[in-house]
Amino acid sequence: MKALLLLLAQLCSASLVPEKEKDPEYWRGQAQETLRDALRLQRLNQNVAKNLILFLGDGMGVSTVTAARILKGQLQNRKGEESLLEMDKFPYVALAKTYNTNAQVPDSAGTATAYLCGVKANEGTVGVSAGVTRDRCNTTKGQEVTSILRWAKDAGKSVGIVTTTRVTHATPSAAYAHSANRDWYSDGEMPPDALEGGCRDIARQLVENIPEIEVILGGGRKYMFPKNASDVEYPQEEKHRGTRLDRRDLVQAWHDVKPPGKV
Repeated sequence: MKALLLLLAQLCSASLVPEKEKDPEYWRGQAQETLRDALRLQRLNQNVAKNLILFLGDGMGVSTVTAARILKGQLQNRKGEESLLEMDKFPYVALAKTYNTNAQVPDSAGTATAYLCGVKANEGTVGVSAGVTRDRCNTTKGQEVTSILRWAKDAGKSVGIVTTTRVTHATPSAAYAHSANRDWYSDGEMPPDALEGGCRDIARQLVENIPEIEVILGGGRKYMFPKNASDVEYPQEEKHRGTRLDRRDLVQAWHDVKPPGKV
C-alpha cells in the first residue's frame, strides 16, 4: 500500500508543469540557442525567403513516416525499407519535438501551438502558454502567444490557411486563436462560465483576431452560422445546421470587413 501511494505521489508530481515552462520566453530562448548551435556547425543559406508554405501532417511522426515509406515500396513489389519518399530527397531535413508540457501522449492542439507558435503548451489548449489550464477560461488572459501567421502578416505578407479538416480544428486554429479548450469551435460548444468569463469561441477568433487573412479554405461551416440555420449545401441534414448561440453569421462578418471589390 505504501509503495502504491508513493507511486501515485510521483505520478502527480510529474504532472505538474515547472514554472519556467509556463513562460513563452523560456521556449523562445531554448529555440534560439538550438539554432545558434546548428549555425556554428555548418554554413547555411541565410537569405530571406520570399514565400513560405508549411505542410503540417497531423500525427506525422517518425514511425508514421517510416510506415509510409515501407508501404510505398511494397506497393511497388519491393521489400519497402529501401524505398524513398520525396521528402527523403530534400537537401536539408530536420526533426522537431512538439510534445505537451503536461501529457506523455500529445494532442493536436498543444503540438500545433509548439509547431506554429514556438511555445510548448498544455494538452487541449491552443495558442496559449503552459500557464493556461484546459477548460479554465480565467487562466487565458495574458497567456496568449502569437504564431508564424501573425508574424508574416505583421511583416506585410499575404497569408492563408488551407486544411482538409475544419478551419476551427486544433491544428489550423493555432495559427490565429487563443483558447483554453480546443473544442470550443463556436459559442454553442462553450460552457456558461467560459462565456461569462469573456472567452471567445475559435470561429469568432478566426474572423476577429487576424481579419486580414487572404485565404481560408476548409470545413466547419456550421460553426460560422446561427443555431439551426440550414446549410447551403446540405439543407436537409440536421448535423450540418448552424451552432452559434449569438445568432451571428461570421461568413458575412468576414466579408463585411473586406475592401470593396475584394473577393
